[in-house]
Amino acid sequence: MRATVLARAGVLLALCVAVAGCERREPGLMQPQRGQNTPDEFAILPSKPIEIPDNLAALPAPTSGVANRTDVNPRAEAVAALGGNPARIELDGKLGSDGALIRQTTRYGVDPQIRTNLAEADLEFRKRNRGRLMERLFGLTTYYDAYEREELDQHGTTWLFRRNGVGTSAAPPNPEAE
Repeated sequence: MRATVLARAGVLLALCVAVAGCERREPGLMQPQRGQNTPDEFAILPSKPIEIPDNLAALPAPTSGVANRTDVNPRAEAVAALGGNPARIELDGKLGSDGALIRQTTRYGVDPQIRTNLAEADLEFRKRNRGRLMERLFGLTTYYDAYEREELDQHGTTWLFRRNGVGTSAAPPNPEAE
C-alpha cells in the first residue's frame, strides 16, 4: 500500500517537472527579476526641476504628444556630456549635419526589415538554447552559456594584433597571464 502511494507521488512529481519543462512562452535567457526584493532603481526616470518663467503668458499651450521643457532627452544630454552641441540633434534623433556619415554607412543599401529579421533569428537562437530542465525550472540565467561561442576573446585578439604589428597600447593586461 505504502509503495503504491510513493509510486503515485513519484509519477505525479515527474509529470509536474515534465510540464514545467514544456512551457511555450518566449524563452528568456536572463532572469533579472530572480532574487530581486527591492525596487528597480533603473526604472525610475528623474525629470528636470520645474522652472517658472518670468512671463507666464509666453508659455506654449500644452499639446498632446509634444515634448515639454522638463522632459528628459537622453540623447541630447549624452551629446552635451561628451562636449557636443545638443541643439544639433533633430527631433527624430539623427544628427542633422552628418549626411556624409550616413551616406558612407548606407552605401551598400539598407535593409528596412533588419530589426524584424534580427529579432526572428534571435528568437530562434533562444529557443534552441533555452538551458537545461532544472535551469528553466528554477529560473536560472542561461544567457552567458548560450552566447559563449559568440563572445570575443579580447586577450587573444590583442595578442593577434600585436603579433601582426598593430599597436594596442591602451589594452588592459591579461588577468590569466598574471
